[in-house]
Amino acid sequence: MAKAFTRIGKDIAVAVKQGGPDPNGNPRLRAAMQNAKSVNMPKDRVEGAIKRAVSKDETGYEEIIYEGYGPGGVAMVIECTTDNPTRTVANVRMHFNRGNGTLGKTGSLDFLFDRKGVFRIAKSDNINPEELELELIDFGLDKMEVEENEIVIYATFTDFGKMQKKLEDSGIPVAKTSLERIPNSFAEVSEAQLDEVLELVEKFEEDDDVQAVFHNLK
Repeated sequence: MAKAFTRIGKDIAVAVKQGGPDPNGNPRLRAAMQNAKSVNMPKDRVEGAIKRAVSKDETGYEEIIYEGYGPGGVAMVIECTTDNPTRTVANVRMHFNRGNGTLGKTGSLDFLFDRKGVFRIAKSDNINPEELELELIDFGLDKMEVEENEIVIYATFTDFGKMQKKLEDSGIPVAKTSLERIPNSFAEVSEAQLDEVLELVEKFEEDDDVQAVFHNLK
């Protein structure tokens, strides 16, 4: 929970830096606040993160994307938020090297992933998935998956804010919102390589500067 609070705090800081402290006009900040609520992050801690982001005395965070290949040629995109890029790139390179992977050039793997806005909604008797799908088509719906306990809505990246507002205006409670990189092709690996890839992903996720890890492991 402490790690979740820290990561959401960084999300808030970056969102405020990019779009200002008013959540009404800042979809990314609203998403971060929504995610804070989903993990029971105290309201005063959320407000404090916003105030610190506005303050000129606050050390600024920078978003940096690193790309590379893990064992078996698995493509990996590492999203980081850091106040010390020198430290972060050194750690990312170390994780790749120790995990039998290689750090690549930024932008070299863009073609393997599509950026999507992802909204997770708890299944409810009040929500008819088929009707909801038809209702959201005009608001950037890319696809919708109905799982055992939740409905997952994928929106085009450029329509993230529009989809978010539509769900809010419709009174549909969203459990979690995220911007994700969805692979459009997949890499198959051996069983031994699979263990190596999963171990490398775990090392990245344990790093305090890493916000999210995406890969195309089948």
